[in-house]
Amino acid sequence: MRLLTLLLLLAGCLICVGPRDAWGQPYGVSGGNNLMPASGGMGGTSVARPQDFLSAVNFNPAALTQYEGTQFTLAGTWAEPTFNIDQSAAIGSIGVSQFNAKSSTPGILAPNIGVFQQTEVNGRDMHVGLALISASGLGTNFLHMTQSGSASSYLLVLEVAPSVGFQLTDDLAVGAGVFLGTAFLEGPYIARSAMTNDYALRANVGLDYDVSDETNLGFYWKTRQNFTFHNQEVLVPGTPGNDIHLGLPEQFGIGIANSSLADGRLLLAADVLYLMWDTADFWKNQYRNQWILQLGMQYEVNDHFKIRAGYDFAENPIDDNVGTTGNTQENALAKYTQAQFGVINENRFTFGVGAVDVLPGLDFDLFAGGMPRVSHNFGPSTIVNLESYWIGAGLTWRFGDVYTIERR
Repeated sequence: MRLLTLLLLLAGCLICVGPRDAWGQPYGVSGGNNLMPASGGMGGTSVARPQDFLSAVNFNPAALTQYEGTQFTLAGTWAEPTFNIDQSAAIGSIGVSQFNAKSSTPGILAPNIGVFQQTEVNGRDMHVGLALISASGLGTNFLHMTQSGSASSYLLVLEVAPSVGFQLTDDLAVGAGVFLGTAFLEGPYIARSAMTNDYALRANVGLDYDVSDETNLGFYWKTRQNFTFHNQEVLVPGTPGNDIHLGLPEQFGIGIANSSLADGRLLLAADVLYLMWDTADFWKNQYRNQWILQLGMQYEVNDHFKIRAGYDFAENPIDDNVGTTGNTQENALAKYTQAQFGVINENRFTFGVGAVDVLPGLDFDLFAGGMPRVSHNFGPSTIVNLESYWIGAGLTWRFGDVYTIERR
């Protein structure tokens, strides 16, 4: 009955949240665990030993076995990206002339909400998670500049993700999940497109292995998720539009976590992720495959307070070979279009705090992060400058006065 109540609450949150603008810190347009309540303070590290069950649902469902009882988490992040384009040459085919401007997309909200339940099936423990995850997003708007050719882009992908984890042996756990994604796409040129949406599935499997009482290894693999936006691109007014195929990449990650230092109060974690953009429709013509390194730490000051910090290095995914063939105007248009999706930052810094039992059975997590300002030349006439800062928080209700199976 308690699980049913929480599921109804989650469904209500899904309805109330609805589609939001995209955020400002993904890898390409794919989100990780940087916006989760605990992992967000640890640079997203969460493949081997996530400190919130939402991160296990999103990356490694086998790690759900590290939790017990019943838990409900409500989290959200506010991001402030600053995206500037300096266009120094005209592109006559879409009405672009010289301009220098900041995107007018305002600050943006990304929700992450979920419920966890430990149950038993045929005498075996089953650890179940269900979450709403902000999986992908990007938004830029230059409609206030008549010289921009009505450039405005909007992409949002929300996932409903049921996942389950099983403890196979004392040391080995396995898990699997399914992501039902709903995606909304508009742009990149408002005069030639309409906002459309689509639905698609992707699968996720994971492993978690206890090397020792202090060390965990984790692995996950997600399939690609490709959407088809019907009649999205309208080249000639009054005629049927063209379908746009766009997706999220196949990806995998491996992580390690260790808590052997400071009498077990210091947790050190590292993840390596690989995003295969060549499996994702549309982006395979914009991005290169991308390696990501995530480093994080958590120190338990006492049984009720934790401090966290993290650093990420993500390869710049922009494929500089785009727009290097054909005539000059075609090249300029390809580069200008690619620039609308230019998440070019390689460095991300995060910190956070966690408070246990701020009220009986209620935990509070706070985190913040930033991508320092960087620039990228998209050919000889288009320059993008991007920086972003974000702050988020989460509340986790624990029923039955439980925390994790092992306070490692």
